[in-house]
Amino acid sequence: MKVFSENITVPKTAIDENGHVNNIIYLQWCIDTAEKHWFAKSPQHYQESHFWVVLEHTITYKNPAFEGEELLVETWVTVAEGVKSERHYKISRPKDGMVMVTAKTLWCFVELDTQRPARIPEEICRLFV
Repeated sequence: MKVFSENITVPKTAIDENGHVNNIIYLQWCIDTAEKHWFAKSPQHYQESHFWVVLEHTITYKNPAFEGEELLVETWVTVAEGVKSERHYKISRPKDGMVMVTAKTLWCFVELDTQRPARIPEEICRLFV
């Protein structure tokens, strides 16, 4: 499993009226981390000729997080076949190991010029799976 991760300090802007991180913010952090993973690992020519679109999100909220807490967002790809890829996420609090969110997203690989789904190249599969 090739895990990509980043640390986040929960900003005040992520907090909802209940005093903890808003659910949609967790999803945004997942998407942002997936994009950072793509741009960090994929060859430039694929970045310029292809992009990913979301087909489906599944997210499980386990525990709340609060302003100022340090969180770890981890992501990894489990499957890349045909035009689709399944990516998983875990958001946790490193100081005690508490998991806030687990999630997965089904992505579709798209050719920029045609705006149509494209088969995921073997080179990309090897880099991420």
